[in-house]
Amino acid sequence: MTDGILTADQILTAAQDVLRRYGPAKATVVDVARALGVSHGSVYRHFPSKAALREAVTQRWLDESHAELGIVLASDAPAPVRLREWLSTLFRAKRKKALGDPELFATYTVLVGESSKVIERHIADLVGQVQQIVEAGVARGEFAAPDPAAAARAVFDAFGRFHNPAHAADWSLPDIEDDFAALCDLILRGLEPR
Repeated sequence: MTDGILTADQILTAAQDVLRRYGPAKATVVDVARALGVSHGSVYRHFPSKAALREAVTQRWLDESHAELGIVLASDAPAPVRLREWLSTLFRAKRKKALGDPELFATYTVLVGESSKVIERHIADLVGQVQQIVEAGVARGEFAAPDPAAAARAVFDAFGRFHNPAHAADWSLPDIEDDFAALCDLILRGLEPR
């Protein structure tokens, strides 16, 4: 129930709760409005369609899931340390969401599949963050990468098993931490100056 002016944030919070309760196949804008005690027209004033609302919920979830990456990115640690920490932070965030609330994670996996533009922007942002770390490492002589953008994309793609929801079933395997560390070591060795 709202206490005055309905905000987009209130709608997104209610939409998340509705999605958790009903799942993406059954959740409707009317359900969101009912949860807020308003008409569905009030929701549409903020989000022009069900698709727009679902995209906004997806974007919010992705932003919340990856908020800690900015802290790692802003660090002044050596690039190899920052890159390992950035990848670890991304993996921890994804695993926490998947294992901590599997029903909601499954819901968001469906939403992510529907929101290709949101995902494209999000992946571009993540790859851009890796590129910043690689570029800083090249500038300091800690990395050798003639094309930091290509190197960043390769690193991101190589770690797909540790961030792509398609691999979520692997994230609780007993040796997953060892596999992650081995891949980190391999990538960092590959970026070392010769």
